[in-house]
Amino acid sequence: MDINEKTWNFIREHAEDDIRKLALLGSKDREVDLKRALQQIAGQQTARRKLPSWAGVDGIVYPPHLNMEQCSSEQTARYKATLVAGGGNRYMDLTGGLGVDFYWMSQNFEQRYYIEQNKELCSLAEHNFRTLGLACSVRCGSAATALTGISHADVIFLDPARRNEQGGRTYDIKDCTPNILEMLPQLMEKADKVILKLSPMLDWRKAVDDLNYVREVHIVSVDNECKELLLVLTRSENPFRLVCVNNDSVFEVSMPPGSQPVPIRQPSAIDSQLSALNPLPSYLYEPNASIMKAGCFTELEQQFSVAPISANSHLFLSSVEMRDFPGRGFQILGISSMNKHALKEALAGTDRANIAVRNFPLSAEQLRKRLKLKDGGDCYIFATTQADGEHRLYICCKIG
Repeated sequence: MDINEKTWNFIREHAEDDIRKLALLGSKDREVDLKRALQQIAGQQTARRKLPSWAGVDGIVYPPHLNMEQCSSEQTARYKATLVAGGGNRYMDLTGGLGVDFYWMSQNFEQRYYIEQNKELCSLAEHNFRTLGLACSVRCGSAATALTGISHADVIFLDPARRNEQGGRTYDIKDCTPNILEMLPQLMEKADKVILKLSPMLDWRKAVDDLNYVREVHIVSVDNECKELLLVLTRSENPFRLVCVNNDSVFEVSMPPGSQPVPIRQPSAIDSQLSALNPLPSYLYEPNASIMKAGCFTELEQQFSVAPISANSHLFLSSVEMRDFPGRGFQILGISSMNKHALKEALAGTDRANIAVRNFPLSAEQLRKRLKLKDGGDCYIFATTQADGEHRLYICCKIG
């Protein structure tokens, strides 16, 4: 990438500075390309958060802000690399982008092919791979053309664009670019394994039905925010795996091919479960965002000693304290109805709380106003509707 030495020196000198102030101050040296410098400083500052390994390498060139915000983080890229840890002969990324996923996922392959139709991103990626010491083939062109031109690949990775021609977001597979459904027969003919990175907003069950060959679904969250939906496609008859990830926490469900997690139990069964808890429930558990997205609540019950409050609450009760539960755990201090007298007694001495609502007629803010509580503190209130239709507040403190 063509950045002169004086511009690089300016970038190094002002690496920690505020971009807005730098833009106003400018540079006294006319040989400094200020626009390019500001983009690189901003990119490096973002990389310290998203791509710490790259941020520590001198000479990496960063794209505009939007590309930096849209690219994978190092954390999620490293997770995707575990899906191909065994390596092989040939790895192909047909939608290379900035190259973050490609860099980590291709490490254990003998031949690495990066394909990207945007010429500027291709040039930038080629420079960065060379700076990082990754030997690979960089080709500028369409995914469809590249796929037609090969005979076989061990792994093909695609991250289709999720915006239409008007710039609006799309979430259905058929609306993404390239069109995975049209390419599917050729993909499955030429690759042993195909990995798709899709929007976490997508209905993963529909995606599994649409694509036929899905053997693994990975829902990846970082700090309890869903970031990626990963589908692994093969022709094998291996058991279907649903993997819910949040940072270092992993919850996995395995079942026969063609199966999917079953819905949560009916209210009568839930009442029976809650009645069976002995001693009475002292703990409330909230699954992490990946499990919420997956909807594998019955499987969660089977692996942990928990019972759902109701079919739609997505909150669980237990008489056992569990530090390894894949989500947040709370000790129940009290349970109250919405009766004014009951609320006054249950919340005596409480002036602030963290409030969450699940299957409840009021929003968190509306309930906060009703209870006249400030936000924050060590008290947590979960408002929900039980299987019997009664509204309840669970007043808790966090475990640990």
